[in-house]
Amino acid sequence: MPELTPSSSLPESSRSVTPETETPETSLETNTVASAVAKTDDRSAKARQLLGMKGAQSGETSIWKIRLQLMKPITWIPLIWGVVCGAASSGNYTWTLENTLISAACMLLAGPLLTGYTQTLNDFYDREIDAINEPYRPIPSGIISLPQVVAQILVLLVSGIGIAFVLDQWADHSFPIITILALGGSFLAYIYSAPPLKLKQNGWLGNYALGASYIALPWCTGHALFGDLNWTIVLLTLFYSLAGLGIAVVNDFKSVEAIAS
Repeated sequence: MPELTPSSSLPESSRSVTPETETPETSLETNTVASAVAKTDDRSAKARQLLGMKGAQSGETSIWKIRLQLMKPITWIPLIWGVVCGAASSGNYTWTLENTLISAACMLLAGPLLTGYTQTLNDFYDREIDAINEPYRPIPSGIISLPQVVAQILVLLVSGIGIAFVLDQWADHSFPIITILALGGSFLAYIYSAPPLKLKQNGWLGNYALGASYIALPWCTGHALFGDLNWTIVLLTLFYSLAGLGIAVVNDFKSVEAIAS
């Protein structure tokens, strides 16, 4: 009978295995990866904060970044695009430096100024709901005072109406259609967010008002800037605004928890 050596007599599974020890190089690599991931998450949270999106980072102290967050830049995009579509539908837009600058002014009106006004106004009246659903928002977190918010609302509104008037003068409108659209949109934004009407609580009516504000108003403004606004364009854009109902319904989901409470 052959003699068994101690090593060969043990089952394969019972033989001892020396664990690999973590080297300084391995530890450094792990820490580097973790640090990179943390920095990426931090930058992402800061970007969401400035854009006015959910999942934002709290603790911002710059008053200008706080004001920008209130204006929710992420929401400007469809209105700026609506101005572009309206200018194109007029059939009179040409690629000149003057037209490009005027178009940029109209985009400033529709996006940062009047949409910024709308979003700031909405945050002002939704501060109790946001305290539950989005406590990191500037108003419920207390990093900006209510008088500062009111001042921002008024500055954005007056600036928007002022630019609308200037655009009417440039387009040589005998009837200030762009100013009227700006005033109408601003009033619609107010009754959408503010009591006693607060259209956002009125189901389909409120959601359609939001859709029309995002689609019909900027489109008609861009069209009126370079052409003659007619009822065909108005009715078509109001019909197209039905597409905005889906966006509005999704936006309402964030209020469910607060309303239930």
